[in-house]
Amino acid sequence: MTRRELIEHLRAANHPQYTHADVEQLVRILFEHMSQTLAADGRIEIRGFGSFRLRHRPLRPARNPLTGERVMAPASVVIRFKPGKELARRVNAARAPTAKSTPDRR
Repeated sequence: MTRRELIEHLRAANHPQYTHADVEQLVRILFEHMSQTLAADGRIEIRGFGSFRLRHRPLRPARNPLTGERVMAPASVVIRFKPGKELARRVNAARAPTAKSTPDRR
């Protein structure tokens, strides 16, 4: 789902009384606040959906895949998303194989 699709879905399905510009501004404010929180080394937890946190990776040895030369990979920060129990349950239920889709193993 793209940002534009999210805005259209929120407006059409849930809040038709708001203009496209109003919903777009709310989504932009939400994403900006989330970005600022992560940039400030914060953690974001949305109950039932999941949590975002930063994972700090130290300077570490690596290998240049073209030359095979050993190099040091720089320290970095990675955003980690951990799905909540409710989201994981919904995704697994939607992706569970049905009786028709399982292959016949004779």
